[in-house]
Amino acid sequence: MRKSGSVSMLDVAKAAGVSAQTVSRVANGSGEVRPETRRKVEQAMNALGYRPNYAARALKHGRFRNVGVVLFDMTEFGNAHVLNGVVDAARDRGYATTIRTFDAGRPPTLQEAYDQMKQLPVDGVVFVLEQAVLDFDTFAPTQDLPVVLISEEPANHCPTIDSDQYGGSIALVDYLLAKGHGTVYHIAGPSSSIAAQSRLRGWRDALRQQGIAVPSTYIGDWSADSGYQAGLALAHEHDCTAVYAANDQMAYGAMVGLREAGKSVPEDVSVVGVDDSLGGVVPRLELTTMRIKFNELGRAVFAMVVSQCHGQDVPVGVKTVIPPVLVERSSVR
Repeated sequence: MRKSGSVSMLDVAKAAGVSAQTVSRVANGSGEVRPETRRKVEQAMNALGYRPNYAARALKHGRFRNVGVVLFDMTEFGNAHVLNGVVDAARDRGYATTIRTFDAGRPPTLQEAYDQMKQLPVDGVVFVLEQAVLDFDTFAPTQDLPVVLISEEPANHCPTIDSDQYGGSIALVDYLLAKGHGTVYHIAGPSSSIAAQSRLRGWRDALRQQGIAVPSTYIGDWSADSGYQAGLALAHEHDCTAVYAANDQMAYGAMVGLREAGKSVPEDVSVVGVDDSLGGVVPRLELTTMRIKFNELGRAVFAMVVSQCHGQDVPVGVKTVIPPVLVERSSVR
């Protein structure tokens, strides 16, 4: 087998029995190749150890066909599914994805992460801002490397997209109040989470809009254990007939805690969550939840950044919103 650096497109074309133009189309992610031909070319590439010359590709086409994604935590449920959506959309368009995380050892800034991405072969950058960054209002990307933010707060310097965390929260509270509950208690996520804070504001505002006094807030850390502890405590709130937890894990933990403390769900206390993250994890799933379309969000943000890469204008100063969907099960009476 030859060394990869000595293998040319002509070598691959000869081995696959196709033209060099067809090999070029496969290497550049073109959709104008039949699936069986693509497989044959890819098998020849692998057998010969051929690797596309990305620098040459960028010189010829002006693009690397690669999008960068910067986020805080790849393992968090929402981030993982957003990332999956980006990667799927990138694959469908013949793009690669380069992933980096914010440096946990220092206060996060968009500018530092952006400067790091500029050193890599990427055409555009997606920032997933589930936590606050120091320079959100002052960061200004350059025209040669487009940026899209996944952020609850719209930015005045680049396009922004997110799920409607605030609106979904209001909808959940209104849903529970319409079922006849006098008030709704809330198990909030950690204060470092922008989504948690938006859901907390939505809960408070929804109650105030109905003229209902806001009860005590219980703070969790997204884990089922923190929801369980909150559920044990909420069982002793005399007017607690409805609980809205900021994610499904805490909601599930709260259900266990309430039941252990002698309350029936949903006969005594109704419980709802957010994310719809427990499917395939919890058998006989009964939790009513607000489903966040994370995969759709990932695909949409990829489309926005690639549109900019191709010179198309994407509005700034406004946020594109992906609405959530209420999924009713049996945890609400």
